Amino acid sequence: MTSFLTPVGSAPAAGKTASPGRFAAATSILEDAVPAGAGVGFKPDHLSAILDDPGSVGFLEVHAENYMGDGGPPHRTLERVRLDFPLSLHGVCMSIGGPKPLDEDHLARFAALCERYEPGLISEHLAWSTHEDMFLNDLLPLPYAAETLDHVCDHVDRMQEVTGRRMLLENPATYVLFDNSTMSETDFLAAIVARTGCGLLLDINNVFVSATNHGYSARDYLKAFPLAHVGEIHLAGHTEQEDDEGALLLIDSHNRPVADPVWTLYDEVIARTGPIPTLVEWDSDLPDWPVLRAEAESANAILRRHAPSAPKVRHATPA
Repeated sequence: MTSFLTPVGSAPAAGKTASPGRFAAATSILEDAVPAGAGVGFKPDHLSAILDDPGSVGFLEVHAENYMGDGGPPHRTLERVRLDFPLSLHGVCMSIGGPKPLDEDHLARFAALCERYEPGLISEHLAWSTHEDMFLNDLLPLPYAAETLDHVCDHVDRMQEVTGRRMLLENPATYVLFDNSTMSETDFLAAIVARTGCGLLLDINNVFVSATNHGYSARDYLKAFPLAHVGEIHLAGHTEQEDDEGALLLIDSHNRPVADPVWTLYDEVIARTGPIPTLVEWDSDLPDWPVLRAEAESANAILRRHAPSAPKVRHATPA
């Protein structure tokens, strides 16, 4: 396949820890390829509508695991949209937060996608999803303590080494907290950035979901969040349920429009940071394209309101 962007160079040998500055500099070319506008999660159902309406979104994001086969219709479709759109590659199964080393086969497949499609941004979750030889189809939380910090930093380093790119790490939506946590989630994320040089993916719906479920202030969380290192923002819808005691429980379901309180938080964040590439996620109960397009336009309206007079691409500040 034709190379879309200038290569960033080969990855360092396994076992060597890269300096934060290397990854901040090496990926600046690719980060510049994703505009500080609104994008959407790509779904093949919307292919024709997207190709007929190419100016409607600034970039597309795909889940890496959907494209880890060697070929076939998924790759033909992705090759087609990659000709017209910058790409963000989002992993969901790397188990960055697990205690065991990363699955090298899975990591190699992710790296191959990076080489093939040269995404402007790559990202994964602060979560774990594997145990021994089992894969758990969920993004599970972890305690924020020194031991887990070591595991996560080792895994972030390894992912950046193999891909040769600076990755973004996403804050989770959580439903339980751990008694053995010794630091806040925002301090934990800041420590990962300081040690690995990675960037952050700020999911504002996840912030709202977690804050509501655990009874703390989403605004206070965002005040403590290391916003200078955010390279991408996610927005999504959530579902309201009740827990076993009848209390409100929010689920990060990605199956409906972005909620008004999440839009408000997003507006407040962009007022502080300026425009950042923003992705609207909608992964199930897919709407018709005009509905998803309207969500992206709502994000664009906020980005335009807080844009400087001279348009520019926003990318994360080096750690």
